[in-house]
Amino acid sequence: MKNIFDSHAHYDNSAFDPDREELLARLPSIGVTGVINCGCDLKSSLKALELAEKYDYIFAAVGIHGLDVEHADENELDEIKKLYSHKKAVAVGEIGLDYHYSAELAEKQKFFLRRQLETAVELDLPVIIHDREAHADTLALLTEYRPRGVVHCFSGSVETAKEVLKLGMYIGLGGAATFKNAKKPLEVAAMVPDDRLLIETDCPYMTPVPFRGKRNDSSFIPYSASVIAAARKQDAQQLLNQTAQNARQLFIT
Repeated sequence: MKNIFDSHAHYDNSAFDPDREELLARLPSIGVTGVINCGCDLKSSLKALELAEKYDYIFAAVGIHGLDVEHADENELDEIKKLYSHKKAVAVGEIGLDYHYSAELAEKQKFFLRRQLETAVELDLPVIIHDREAHADTLALLTEYRPRGVVHCFSGSVETAKEVLKLGMYIGLGGAATFKNAKKPLEVAAMVPDDRLLIETDCPYMTPVPFRGKRNDSSFIPYSASVIAAARKQDAQQLLNQTAQNARQLFIT
């Protein structure tokens, strides 16, 4: 398959330390035309920009993830904000709420999310939203600020997806759609309009079947695309072409 645009990756992750350069040099030869590499804190955001500078097809998202707010302060938010002047910083992300691992930090997570949504609206940048077991609070904040962007690795119901779509946002799907009990992602996949769907890896995580347990990377997207396309009664290459167009529309143009 060709024209693969991975809308959410973490190639700065230490899982790629053994062969990062070799892998990233090879991906374009197997059909990968774009990657959004997402930071989760100041250090990883700087690394995302470094990778974007080195590889033409990689772009950076810069932000502080909900799981990384515990040791962050407002000075880090100020330092992050300076990075958006970089020509390859195309999104505010990965940001959001995660109550699965850090429910006790809910108020601090919401504070950091609010500040970063304000920045996104101020700078007219799209957001990349993480939402795990925090659907109501996430939706409330998105409704309040109404940013452009995507809810990545979407795990909510069709009803929640419809509310996200009403805000003009995109839905990101990936390897989870191939998992054994992937009822919700497939239901969502079937109903998202063509021009509001993105495909992603979230690598090195969320590796699709039949490679679960292995490190994920953008070369595995065709496996997710085949399953998502089947749920939509679409050709997989047609899906890849559409999601690549959508990603460029959201992040690049």
